[in-house]
Amino acid sequence: MAGRRGKYYPAITPEILLRAYSIGLFPMAEAADDPEIFWVDPEMRGILPLDAFHVSKSLQKTVRKKPFDIRFDTDFEGVIALCAQPADDRPSTWINETIRKLYRELHHMGHAHSVEAYDGDELVGGLYGVSLGAAFFGESMFSRRTDASKICLVHLVERMKAKGFELLDTQFTTEHLKTFGAIDVPKDDYLKLLHAAVNSPHLEF
Repeated sequence: MAGRRGKYYPAITPEILLRAYSIGLFPMAEAADDPEIFWVDPEMRGILPLDAFHVSKSLQKTVRKKPFDIRFDTDFEGVIALCAQPADDRPSTWINETIRKLYRELHHMGHAHSVEAYDGDELVGGLYGVSLGAAFFGESMFSRRTDASKICLVHLVERMKAKGFELLDTQFTTEHLKTFGAIDVPKDDYLKLLHAAVNSPHLEF
């Protein structure tokens, strides 16, 4: 993981967390059972340009079939709890109780949001992140059904475009995110995009 990091103890507040996002930092933990968190400041930052968002033909076909009921902000705690659980493709996570508490508080403040996929009454996929100004910082996603988190991402981007958001931060790129058009940009370039987005009027998610 490229970039500077430094330990920070649980005196962090939601306001400090928002300030960190506004200058290009985000928090992580070494493990779910480690109460401490550290700031991450990557030299290369992952973003998903909204005007270059790509959805494969097969996924477009799946989205049109509407296999899930997509909702926003109806069970933020459920989403972050499932993101924190180990899965077959993710044997451990960095989401500890300190992070869960902070993001719950951000959610109550209107700065953290979730996109959720339901199969009947069961939450089977979702993602969550932080909104600040015209920027959305994606934090984590999970899937308990085929394509559930992918479909949530499609709906997130559609909502961001409709609301006038400018920046979708993915922190890092993965092969999965690259299929949607995610790219790495140098920190200096990212900070210019960030400054413009977070200094725009705060948008309703």
